[in-house]
Amino acid sequence: MDAALFKEIEDLERMSVPQLRERHVAAFGEETRSFNKDFLRKRIAWRLQAIAYGDLSERARQRAADLANDADLRVRAPAEIPRPALAGVVRSTVVSTVRSSHDPRVPLPGALLVREFDGQTIVAKVLDRGFEYEGKVYKSLSAIAREATGTNWNGYQFFGLKRSTDGKKNGTEGVKP
Repeated sequence: MDAALFKEIEDLERMSVPQLRERHVAAFGEETRSFNKDFLRKRIAWRLQAIAYGDLSERARQRAADLANDADLRVRAPAEIPRPALAGVVRSTVVSTVRSSHDPRVPLPGALLVREFDGQTIVAKVLDRGFEYEGKVYKSLSAIAREATGTNWNGYQFFGLKRSTDGKKNGTEGVKP
């Protein structure tokens, strides 16, 4: 690609939509209905290259015409979609729950659980199966709390993952997404 054409295509990036619409008229000789900046920029860039290096071959044009003749082309979608095959069919929706193996007390995988303890910051990453702390994988938060403090802790309480008496999640103070 020569430098002048490259510069001209590069300038399209800095143009506003009204400027691109004007440039489209100059390149194609007709107005466009599009207000999509990326579409206009790409279409004009294609046209500039086609003018500089030649358009489609006659064989490619014929193939495109053949494909277009076979297609049911629409400018707009129909206002109402006819559904003769579904006439008289009663529609119903089934509602069910999907059981997850994910513990509801623990945030989703990827979350970081952070706790300040005796002047040190303890960060555990939630994994699909287990937790990561200082490069090692642990099965439970209690094991991480024990490793970090040297004493036994309930891991959920240690990281602030509490549940209220009615079973609902009460808060996740130590969770960072």
